[in-house]
Amino acid sequence: MRTTRRTTLRSAAVVAGAATVLALPVGTAFAASPAVREPAPSVRAYVTTVKLADGSVATVHKVGANHFEAEIHAGSTKPDRLVSKGAAASYGQSDGLHVVLRPDGTVTSWMDGTSKPKPKPAAKTEITKENSVRITLPDGRIAQLVDGPNGKRVELSTPKGHALATIDPRRPSAQHDGWTYKLVRDGKQHVKFVVIDGKGGGNSWVYDFDGRLIEKYTVDPAGVGAAGLSRQG
Repeated sequence: MRTTRRTTLRSAAVVAGAATVLALPVGTAFAASPAVREPAPSVRAYVTTVKLADGSVATVHKVGANHFEAEIHAGSTKPDRLVSKGAAASYGQSDGLHVVLRPDGTVTSWMDGTSKPKPKPAAKTEITKENSVRITLPDGRIAQLVDGPNGKRVELSTPKGHALATIDPRRPSAQHDGWTYKLVRDGKQHVKFVVIDGKGGGNSWVYDFDGRLIEKYTVDPAGVGAAGLSRQG
């Protein structure tokens, strides 16, 4: 969530109106029951992105029947995750923000001092067909380039599958360890994915959503003259 968070940490699984408090390790703002095994990221299907009460967002994926995950993103900080499986809702609290991921994939949130929203009748979850391409970036990280009816987005993760960030037109950039990842619109229809090496002086790579490297910019290492442009294929 915010960088000042990580002070009050709690998560609970809610089943049939009964709540169970789960102890979490320090440094985890949101988490699901440790009994839930997380499936491989490749089987997840994007459902929706929800704006939370403190201005951060939750990206919801459907993993399987009655199995949903919500990644909580706040700027470029490490995302937290809620998992709801079967009849259990997943609950998280941090820095005054409360978030609930319900078994139907819906998300509600509220802040301390405000009224808890009443659950709305569950609507039928619609999973839309998407095209996605998985590529390895110059820094070794993995990018899933996704194009579907809800628009384009990029899901960034480590080589071992740990989620880092999701960028889309509403949150078009993220930074990690000196590297910048962003979406750039080229005209009205075309969106490019740009990777910039801030540690290496600004070298950058540009991809289309078919996963092809279409441009590469190389900065003069001596700091003199213009950067070199190489157009691919």
